[in-house]
Amino acid sequence: MSMTARRRDAVENRAGIVDAATAVIGHDPRASIADIAARAGLSRRALYGHFDDRDAILREVIATGAARFNVIADTIDDPDSRVALARLASELWREAAHVQAAAALALDDTHLPQTSAALAPLRRRIDAIVRRGQEAGELRTDLPAPTLSRLLEETGRMVVARVDAESASARGIAVTAVLGIAGLSWTEARELLTQHPDLEAE
Repeated sequence: MSMTARRRDAVENRAGIVDAATAVIGHDPRASIADIAARAGLSRRALYGHFDDRDAILREVIATGAARFNVIADTIDDPDSRVALARLASELWREAAHVQAAAALALDDTHLPQTSAALAPLRRRIDAIVRRGQEAGELRTDLPAPTLSRLLEETGRMVVARVDAESASARGIAVTAVLGIAGLSWTEARELLTQHPDLEAE
Protein backbone atom coordinates (compact mmCIF):
# COMPACT_ATOMS: atom_id res chain seq x y z
CA MET A 1 0.00 0.00 0.00
CA SER A 2 1.35 3.43 -0.91
CA MET A 3 2.07 6.15 1.64
CA THR A 4 -0.85 8.19 0.28
CA ALA A 5 -3.26 5.26 0.62
CA ARG A 6 -2.09 4.60 4.20
CA ARG A 7 -2.55 8.26 5.07
CA ARG A 8 -6.07 8.24 3.57
CA ASP A 9 -6.95 5.11 5.57
CA ALA A 10 -5.69 6.75 8.76
CA VAL A 11 -7.79 9.87 8.15
CA GLU A 12 -10.88 7.77 7.37
CA ASN A 13 -10.35 5.60 10.46
CA ARG A 14 -9.97 8.69 12.63
CA ALA A 15 -13.15 10.20 11.21
CA GLY A 16 -14.94 6.89 11.74
CA ILE A 17 -13.88 6.87 15.38
CA VAL A 18 -15.18 10.41 15.87
CA ASP A 19 -18.49 9.49 14.21
CA ALA A 20 -18.76 6.38 16.40
CA ALA A 21 -17.95 8.36 19.53
CA THR A 22 -20.51 11.00 18.58
CA ALA A 23 -23.24 8.39 18.20
CA VAL A 24 -22.33 6.50 21.38
CA ILE A 25 -21.92 9.60 23.55
CA GLY A 26 -25.22 10.99 22.25
CA HIS A 27 -26.89 8.03 23.96
CA ASP A 28 -24.56 7.74 26.95
CA PRO A 29 -22.20 10.58 27.92
CA ARG A 30 -20.26 8.09 30.08
CA ALA A 31 -19.59 5.68 27.19
CA SER A 32 -16.27 3.90 27.53
CA ILE A 33 -13.38 3.49 25.12
CA ALA A 34 -14.55 -0.10 24.61
CA ASP A 35 -18.03 1.13 23.63
CA ILE A 36 -16.57 3.60 21.15
CA ALA A 37 -14.18 1.04 19.67
CA ALA A 38 -16.99 -1.50 19.26
CA ARG A 39 -19.18 1.05 17.47
CA ALA A 40 -16.26 1.97 15.19
CA GLY A 41 -15.59 -1.70 14.42
CA LEU A 42 -12.04 -1.44 15.77
CA SER A 43 -10.10 -3.00 18.60
CA ARG A 44 -9.17 -0.80 21.55
CA ARG A 45 -5.56 -1.12 20.46
CA ALA A 46 -6.39 0.15 16.96
CA LEU A 47 -8.34 3.02 18.47
CA TYR A 48 -5.35 4.00 20.63
CA GLY A 49 -3.32 4.17 17.45
CA HIS A 50 -5.35 7.28 16.56
CA PHE A 51 -6.11 8.83 19.96
CA ASP A 52 -4.09 8.86 23.17
CA ASP A 53 -7.09 8.47 25.47
CA ARG A 54 -10.84 8.93 25.84
CA ASP A 55 -10.48 12.63 26.58
CA ALA A 56 -8.67 13.17 23.28
CA ILE A 57 -11.63 11.59 21.48
CA LEU A 58 -14.07 13.81 23.38
CA ARG A 59 -12.10 16.91 22.43
CA GLU A 60 -12.36 15.88 18.78
CA VAL A 61 -16.11 15.23 19.12
CA ILE A 62 -16.58 18.70 20.62
CA ALA A 63 -14.48 20.37 17.92
CA THR A 64 -16.22 18.52 15.08
CA GLY A 65 -19.71 19.18 16.43
CA ALA A 66 -18.95 22.83 17.15
CA ALA A 67 -17.62 23.34 13.62
CA ARG A 68 -20.90 22.01 12.21
CA PHE A 69 -22.96 24.23 14.54
CA ASN A 70 -20.92 27.30 13.63
CA VAL A 71 -21.41 26.67 9.91
CA ILE A 72 -25.16 26.44 10.48
CA ALA A 73 -25.14 29.69 12.46
CA ASP A 74 -23.43 31.43 9.54
CA THR A 75 -26.32 30.50 7.21
CA ILE A 76 -29.03 32.17 9.33
CA ASP A 77 -29.96 35.51 7.79
CA ASP A 78 -33.72 35.96 8.31
CA PRO A 79 -34.50 39.66 8.89
CA ASP A 80 -37.15 38.83 11.53
CA SER A 81 -35.27 37.83 14.69
CA ARG A 82 -38.08 35.47 15.76
CA VAL A 83 -37.79 33.53 12.52
CA ALA A 84 -33.99 33.65 12.76
CA LEU A 85 -34.03 32.07 16.24
CA ALA A 86 -36.59 29.50 15.15
CA ARG A 87 -34.54 28.60 12.07
CA LEU A 88 -31.34 28.35 14.12
CA ALA A 89 -32.98 25.97 16.60
CA SER A 90 -34.54 23.96 13.76
CA GLU A 91 -31.36 23.64 11.72
CA LEU A 92 -29.29 22.68 14.76
CA TRP A 93 -31.85 20.00 15.53
CA ARG A 94 -31.26 18.52 12.06
CA GLU A 95 -27.81 17.62 13.35
CA ALA A 96 -29.53 15.54 16.03
CA ALA A 97 -26.71 13.08 16.70
CA HIS A 98 -24.04 15.77 16.88
CA VAL A 99 -26.29 18.10 18.84
CA GLN A 100 -27.05 15.45 21.42
CA ALA A 101 -23.40 14.43 21.80
CA ALA A 102 -22.27 18.04 22.15
CA ALA A 103 -25.12 18.84 24.51
CA ALA A 104 -24.26 15.86 26.67
CA LEU A 105 -20.64 16.98 26.81
CA ALA A 106 -21.56 20.63 27.29
CA LEU A 107 -23.68 19.71 30.31
CA ASP A 108 -20.60 18.05 31.79
CA ASP A 109 -18.64 20.70 33.74
CA THR A 110 -15.38 18.96 32.82
CA HIS A 111 -15.70 20.01 29.17
CA LEU A 112 -17.50 23.33 29.62
CA PRO A 113 -14.49 25.60 28.93
CA GLN A 114 -13.59 23.80 25.70
CA THR A 115 -17.21 23.66 24.56
CA SER A 116 -17.68 27.37 25.27
CA ALA A 117 -14.58 28.30 23.29
CA ALA A 118 -15.48 26.04 20.36
CA LEU A 119 -19.00 27.46 20.14
CA ALA A 120 -17.95 31.14 20.28
CA PRO A 121 -19.09 31.89 16.67
CA LEU A 122 -22.53 30.37 17.36
CA ARG A 123 -22.82 32.42 20.54
CA ARG A 124 -21.91 35.60 18.69
CA ARG A 125 -24.68 34.90 16.17
CA ILE A 126 -27.23 34.34 18.95
CA ASP A 127 -26.13 37.58 20.63
CA ALA A 128 -26.49 39.50 17.35
CA ILE A 129 -29.98 38.09 16.71
CA VAL A 130 -31.09 38.92 20.26
CA ARG A 131 -29.80 42.51 20.14
CA ARG A 132 -31.43 43.11 16.77
CA GLY A 133 -34.68 41.53 17.95
CA GLN A 134 -34.81 43.61 21.12
CA GLU A 135 -34.14 46.82 19.19
CA ALA A 136 -36.95 45.94 16.76
CA GLY A 137 -39.37 45.06 19.56
CA GLU A 138 -39.63 41.47 18.30
CA LEU A 139 -38.09 39.82 21.38
CA ARG A 140 -38.61 40.40 25.09
CA THR A 141 -36.79 43.42 26.53
CA ASP A 142 -37.24 42.78 30.26
CA LEU A 143 -33.86 40.99 30.27
CA PRO A 144 -30.48 42.36 29.17
CA ALA A 145 -29.37 40.94 25.82
CA PRO A 146 -26.46 38.89 27.27
CA THR A 147 -28.78 37.28 29.85
CA LEU A 148 -31.42 36.45 27.25
CA SER A 149 -28.78 35.00 24.94
CA ARG A 150 -27.47 32.70 27.68
CA LEU A 151 -31.02 31.62 28.60
CA LEU A 152 -31.73 30.77 24.96
CA GLU A 153 -28.54 28.74 24.77
CA GLU A 154 -29.29 26.89 28.01
CA THR A 155 -32.87 26.21 26.91
CA GLY A 156 -31.72 24.77 23.59
CA ARG A 157 -29.10 22.64 25.32
CA MET A 158 -31.54 21.27 27.90
CA VAL A 159 -34.22 20.50 25.30
CA VAL A 160 -31.67 18.60 23.22
CA ALA A 161 -30.52 16.66 26.26
CA ARG A 162 -34.05 15.80 27.46
CA VAL A 163 -36.16 15.33 24.32
CA ASP A 164 -36.05 12.09 22.33
CA ALA A 165 -34.44 12.94 18.99
CA GLU A 166 -36.41 10.13 17.35
CA SER A 167 -39.73 11.77 18.20
CA ALA A 168 -41.58 13.26 15.21
CA SER A 169 -42.42 16.36 17.25
CA ALA A 170 -38.89 16.89 18.62
CA ARG A 171 -37.90 19.72 16.27
CA GLY A 172 -41.14 21.58 16.92
CA ILE A 173 -40.64 21.22 20.67
CA ALA A 174 -37.08 22.56 20.42
CA VAL A 175 -38.16 25.57 18.34
CA THR A 176 -41.20 26.33 20.54
CA ALA A 177 -39.11 26.15 23.73
CA VAL A 178 -36.53 28.59 22.36
CA LEU A 179 -39.21 31.00 21.14
CA GLY A 180 -40.94 30.80 24.54
CA ILE A 181 -37.79 31.97 26.32
CA ALA A 182 -37.41 34.70 23.66
CA GLY A 183 -40.79 36.11 24.72
CA LEU A 184 -43.37 34.49 22.42
CA SER A 185 -46.43 32.75 23.83
CA TRP A 186 -46.93 29.14 22.81
CA THR A 187 -49.73 30.20 20.46
CA GLU A 188 -47.50 32.82 18.82
CA ALA A 189 -44.77 30.22 18.46
CA ARG A 190 -47.20 27.77 16.86
CA GLU A 191 -48.45 30.47 14.49
CA LEU A 192 -44.89 31.22 13.41
CA LEU A 193 -44.30 27.52 12.75
CA THR A 194 -47.51 27.36 10.73
CA GLN A 195 -46.29 30.29 8.62
CA HIS A 196 -42.91 28.62 8.12
CA PRO A 197 -43.63 24.87 7.81
CA ASP A 198 -40.07 24.18 6.68
CA LEU A 199 -38.94 24.75 10.27
CA GLU A 200 -40.60 21.48 11.32
CA ALA A 201 -40.40 19.49 8.09
CA GLU A 202 -38.15 16.43 8.03
